[in-house]
Amino acid sequence: MIILGEDSQRTSGQDAQSMNITAGKAVAEAVRTTLGPKGMDKMLVDSGGQVVVTNDGVTILKEMDIDHPAANMIVEVSETQEDEVGDGTTTAVIIAGELLDQAEELLESDVHATTIAQGYRQAAEKAKEVLEDNAIEVTEDDRETLTKIAATAMTGKGAESAKDLLSELVVDAVLAVKDDDGIDTNNVSIEKVVGGTIDNSELVEGVIVDKERVDENMPYAVEDANIAILDDALEVRETEIDAEVNVTDPDQLQQFLDQEEKQLKEMVDQLVEVGADAVFVGDGIDDMAQHYLAKEGILAVRRAKSSDLKRLARATGGRVVSSLDDIEADDLGFAGSVGQKDVGGDERIFVEDVEDAKSVTLILRGGTEHVVDELERAIEDSLGVVRTTLEDGKVLPGGGAPETELSLQLREFADSVGGREQLAVEAFAEALDIIPRTLAENAGLDPIDSLVDLRSRHDGGEFAAGLDAYTGEVIDMEEEGVVEPLRVKTQAIESATEAAVMILRIDDVIAAGDLSGGQTGSDDDDGGAPGGMGGGMGGMGGMGGMGGMGGAM
Repeated sequence: MIILGEDSQRTSGQDAQSMNITAGKAVAEAVRTTLGPKGMDKMLVDSGGQVVVTNDGVTILKEMDIDHPAANMIVEVSETQEDEVGDGTTTAVIIAGELLDQAEELLESDVHATTIAQGYRQAAEKAKEVLEDNAIEVTEDDRETLTKIAATAMTGKGAESAKDLLSELVVDAVLAVKDDDGIDTNNVSIEKVVGGTIDNSELVEGVIVDKERVDENMPYAVEDANIAILDDALEVRETEIDAEVNVTDPDQLQQFLDQEEKQLKEMVDQLVEVGADAVFVGDGIDDMAQHYLAKEGILAVRRAKSSDLKRLARATGGRVVSSLDDIEADDLGFAGSVGQKDVGGDERIFVEDVEDAKSVTLILRGGTEHVVDELERAIEDSLGVVRTTLEDGKVLPGGGAPETELSLQLREFADSVGGREQLAVEAFAEALDIIPRTLAENAGLDPIDSLVDLRSRHDGGEFAAGLDAYTGEVIDMEEEGVVEPLRVKTQAIESATEAAVMILRIDDVIAAGDLSGGQTGSDDDDGGAPGGMGGGMGGMGGMGGMGGMGGAM
């Protein structure tokens, strides 16, 4: 009996598992060479010829043209890691791929997928316990450790050449925006400027608005400025409904124009009355209003982004006012300096010298656009890890030290696990070795010798012993200052385990031939899902839609 449409394809049992595992492993393999301080970069070229050169795992996977649904589950691991922590995306994906690789061997030995899933979950819980027990406490006052964490996140990326300067800037920026509600790194604005060198990058305690003053007759700079922030327009208000005005003689027209001008003059007078020296407007400013503002010596900016208005309010202590009629002196913010400056050939408005600025701006400089873009990605990772460290107050040594320790402790833990789950826990321990092994391979070292050295040191009770990619020696990572937040590791293990378990539990893949997604299912929710999968599963020959990856790479 034929149930599926003739264009549909179905793969069941071991074939389906094998195909999905192969797709997941291919994604992990694609980013594996980028791991560590000696990781290589990838060049991604899209169909329009746009080029991205990056070492960042999540960027690589987002830019790649991946269609296979199982492969996309692994991509989601990197996106979750990026959202939660900001760093460790490559680590999470590599662990997920290796968990699938180890599971494949167990499946071939007739260990059931649900048994493997159960063992993996037990191992992940134990791994998190071990990491929690061995985490190093860090406080907000420990600036040296925070700087090392910021520098570790940049290692191996384009920002590494100036990581001493940049890590200081990142720590300053995060501490500046920290408040009682926590830390929102969106309050750290990043301005990219092509020109100069990375060493010219700087932190502005305040806001940079990518606009110019609206009138040439306005002052270039205002000192000790009271700032009005308006999410409104300085224009003659239009009626809600379409209206016509019939004019019978020129005097009436002149009266009409005089009334418009009077309205605009009153708007500017209102700003003068409350004591505004600079005005940032979210909408337009009428030409006549510009004239009056310039006459009063007020610096004005129009069509500022709403995000800039919020940052200005946060930085200057002002309030975003949605109607000019409601503005009062208490709503104004204050800055020591508001002025227009040239940065890399572009004019921007700088609002700085702000007391206790809760919104700051990082100016990133670099020789080319690609350099600056990669610098921004490294800084965003760095901001994420410093924020996470301040929130959790716990860090771990890097250099493959936590994974080596977990691998040893999980092997011991496996002995206490009954049944076939023991095999899965051992496989999980084996999978974690992929991180130190990859670090060694990417550094041009012998992975077996490096693993043996690491294990012997950890057997001797040295939790912080990790691999120095530059010398090939096993050293104390805590002393060396190579540290990263606890959450980077726990989140990576958690996400990788969940993705691997989800893929392992799939034993049937139905790919609908109809890509419009839903004609077969009418109003039923299930009708759309197979249609959406059709693109990825087209070839069904082991890799399905992963062909796009090869092209992108």
